[in-house]
Amino acid sequence: MATENPTSYSYMGRSFGDIVGDHSSSAFSDCNSDRSGEFPTTSSQSRRLLISCASDNSDELIRQFISDLESCSIDIQKQAAMELRLLAKNKQENRLKIAENGAVKPLISLISSSDLQLQEYGVTAILNLSLCDENKDLIASSGAIKPLIRALRMGTATARENSACALLRLSQIEDNKITIGRSGAVPYLVNLLENGGFRGKKDASTALFTLCSLKENKIRAIQSGIMKPLVELMADFGSGMVDKAAFVLNLLVSIPEGKTAVVEEGGIPVLVEIVEVGLQRQKEIAAVILLQICEDSTVYRTMVAREGAIPPLIALSQSGTTKAKQKAEALIDILRQPRSGNANNAYSRTTPDVAG
Repeated sequence: MATENPTSYSYMGRSFGDIVGDHSSSAFSDCNSDRSGEFPTTSSQSRRLLISCASDNSDELIRQFISDLESCSIDIQKQAAMELRLLAKNKQENRLKIAENGAVKPLISLISSSDLQLQEYGVTAILNLSLCDENKDLIASSGAIKPLIRALRMGTATARENSACALLRLSQIEDNKITIGRSGAVPYLVNLLENGGFRGKKDASTALFTLCSLKENKIRAIQSGIMKPLVELMADFGSGMVDKAAFVLNLLVSIPEGKTAVVEEGGIPVLVEIVEVGLQRQKEIAAVILLQICEDSTVYRTMVAREGAIPPLIALSQSGTTKAKQKAEALIDILRQPRSGNANNAYSRTTPDVAG
């Protein structure tokens, strides 16, 4: 985005002098900041807000906005939350300043508002602040997790998506994974995965992938019915979610409950189809999942073989990457010798970390 020219900035009748700013977009590997689009403002306000993102006077602005978060007027609270959300959108320095000046707790209070728009603004501002690693502990310790889960359960579509993404950011701290799981987030993330739009499904799957590194969260996800949406997303090659769903499933089948659930949900035919017609990366992860399913079960090996898995696995063993070839060969060995005591050894020898 082009650099803005200097201009005079006024807020609630107060002048803050000339502002020069450079508003540029930032990308994040796990989730993007501020995906809600622009708030409804006049064009001059929108321009002025974008300019303010890099203001030399941002300290005074921030203090005023934080004060206004606790106003008796919902309109003033909304305006202040909008300003802080934009200030935190792309500039790391502002995220630190906003948190250091005490914005986190009043923003968390907004997340509990009965006004759904105000709640959405609070969620989005907290999400943007959470993009700064130094803010994560403060946000969690200030009590954000339960209000974010409440917004995930009953907020607007944007609030639900951004709550999922904020919980993802907080879950990147190991201790928070336990708190988030035990506070009840998993069933609502599963619901978003099943019923949300594309962005909601993407955010939910990424958050679940992070949370399900813990066994107790894997069990919660399985008990919440995650297998149905995962299998459906993997079966739909046009969903744009095959890879994400498969990576979540790969975590879940590491426990017996996950293997049982995916078989009961009809996942074996879907996984075999992915090995046959999926993209190279999809074929590899599907082979890894099938290996885990077959590892200790003759019954499951028979089911996989009857679905016609061996021919596409042979093709993968001949044309895939080195990792894919190893996994395909290991699975072929297991399927051809279902009662062999060497099956487990073959599995452990030839299946390096799929994400490596």
